Amino acid sequence: MKDRYGVVLVGCGYIGATHLDDIYYRDNVKIVGVVDVNEDSARLFARKYGAESWSSDYRDYLENAEADIFIIATYTETHLEILKACIACGKHVLCEKPVADTLEGSLEFVSAVRSAESRVLVGHILRHNDSYKRIAAMIKGGAIGKPRVFRMVQNHNAVNWERYRHLLTFCPPIVDCGVHYIDVAQWFTGSKIVQVSGISTNIDADVPEGSYNYGMINAVLDDGTIFNYESGWSKNMMAGNLKEFIGDSGYIKLVLACDRSDGHELGDLLRWYDGKTGEHHIINVKSIYKNMYGQLLELIHMIEDPEYVSSPTIDDVESTMRVAFAADMAVRSNRVLHLDRNTQEVIDGGK
Repeated sequence: MKDRYGVVLVGCGYIGATHLDDIYYRDNVKIVGVVDVNEDSARLFARKYGAESWSSDYRDYLENAEADIFIIATYTETHLEILKACIACGKHVLCEKPVADTLEGSLEFVSAVRSAESRVLVGHILRHNDSYKRIAAMIKGGAIGKPRVFRMVQNHNAVNWERYRHLLTFCPPIVDCGVHYIDVAQWFTGSKIVQVSGISTNIDADVPEGSYNYGMINAVLDDGTIFNYESGWSKNMMAGNLKEFIGDSGYIKLVLACDRSDGHELGDLLRWYDGKTGEHHIINVKSIYKNMYGQLLELIHMIEDPEYVSSPTIDDVESTMRVAFAADMAVRSNRVLHLDRNTQEVIDGGK
């Protein structure tokens, strides 16, 4: 147990800034270094967040005794390489999702984590969001009866289109963003997705070859719940956010504080209809949408208590990645794919 943990951020972009915005001033955190292949970005981050130093190469910090935790916030295709280097040097890791840009890479990532002495947490950030944790507890407590339908939409108006175009060369949105909501569906129900299908299109003319920037997936969980997810990144569409959880005796709808018509200061709004009593309830939840410090504390708990079971577990991560890439395969091949209930490997796909 340490009073302060030395952190190295690898990747000084949007998500890297989101991490440091929430942790750099914490008493138990010291920013040892920041890394980016763009030296100007690394230099700027070092000054802005009070880092002790900066570099264009993460390997410069692997032997640094002050560096306890590496935050991997780079593009997806680099995650596996950096993870392996970190755990080989005994460093703990908080890695952004998706863990890799292929299923094979994802399984290699998971295997490396399972065999490592280092502790590794994958950034399924909604696991540390108080609104989602509240909804999970309500659903598991029977607030909506038996879950029947989950409807989720996460569309982005891609103002920084070049950034999104680069992301599309490695992962479509139903994989990159979809891992969050695939995880939510399985977390809330305690069930596994066993069937996936979907459709996709290119909204913009300059989408990278071999990719698509809008998709919808339909999934069935082994408890019978249906999960619908829509995700797109386009400069020609409005941002959209819908999270609705429907059971056989009620529903819960999440409205983020920023999307409320009024009462923003009250936090997120949960609309809960209790079908057993016929009553409508409004629940306000003070919640940080991307609770990066809460997530870092989860990793620190893992480091300090070897018996602690993290949220998510590495099994959860593997499950989510298998489903995400199966959904991508279903979309691209226009097939309904069935997954093994235990392993979630694709076992059958009709036309």
